[in-house]
Amino acid sequence: MKWDGNRESDNVEDRRGDGGGGGGGFGLGGRSVGIGTIAIALAASYFFGINPATVISLLSGGGVGPTTQQSPAKAPPANDEAARFVKVVLADTEDVWTTLFRAEGASYIKPKLILFSGSTPTSCGQGQSAAGPFYCPADQKVYIDLSFYKLMRERFNVEGEFAQAYVIAHEVGHHVQNLMGIAGKVDEARRNATQVRSNALSVRMELQADCFAGVWAFHANEARNILESGDVETALNAATAIGDDALQRQSQGQVVPDSFTHGTSAQRVRWFKRGIATGVVADCDTFKARQL
Repeated sequence: MKWDGNRESDNVEDRRGDGGGGGGGFGLGGRSVGIGTIAIALAASYFFGINPATVISLLSGGGVGPTTQQSPAKAPPANDEAARFVKVVLADTEDVWTTLFRAEGASYIKPKLILFSGSTPTSCGQGQSAAGPFYCPADQKVYIDLSFYKLMRERFNVEGEFAQAYVIAHEVGHHVQNLMGIAGKVDEARRNATQVRSNALSVRMELQADCFAGVWAFHANEARNILESGDVETALNAATAIGDDALQRQSQGQVVPDSFTHGTSAQRVRWFKRGIATGVVADCDTFKARQL
């Protein structure tokens, strides 16, 4: 992936080494949450999903927890290449989505991306590295512990900078859903839905975010020629590795479709490929699709 020398976003905050702050737990304001709900939330959020605190809150019918007071925001060191990469990818998503929103007569609100290690307080509760990268709609921020990229390499044998960029673009896709009002409608529908129906809605949300990541890649490559040979394959490898069916086979030796929250490997690949093939946002309407 060609990225060095491209614009770097100023919307990256570095909380690494801050000690986590805000105490433990999910920050749900004392609401009782059963162990079954926690298990569902962790399973739903393990890779490329929303903070488990958000999932728990929705399943419990509650709101998000309080925001913990933060120390003054700081930028990553200028000589930190991993952080520079993140800043360039975020800037690229800003440029693409600003242009696409403007074409529809709307304004794109840029999300802030938070680098953290271990845990960090968010407006959705206490964010944990174990949940993987996530987006918090309450504060419109993307959170990522960069050790996740090491996990991608070691546990799933997924290499390549474009695969790492896909992770960020997917979470930004959730931000786009939030700005478009999609996330709010889905959250409302899930509050009164059965668990099976709630899971099915979550799958469509995640697959749409995969498609939006593809839309970003299409336009970024058109504008800045970022893709090199093999790049798309690395993103597809990442999508394959974190499909619900692949994760369930690895963790429990069997597949339970009704418990899917992110989609199968084949579905994640299909929707990312759809976005990167056309670059058309309307092609990513997973909620009207008869077949995922």
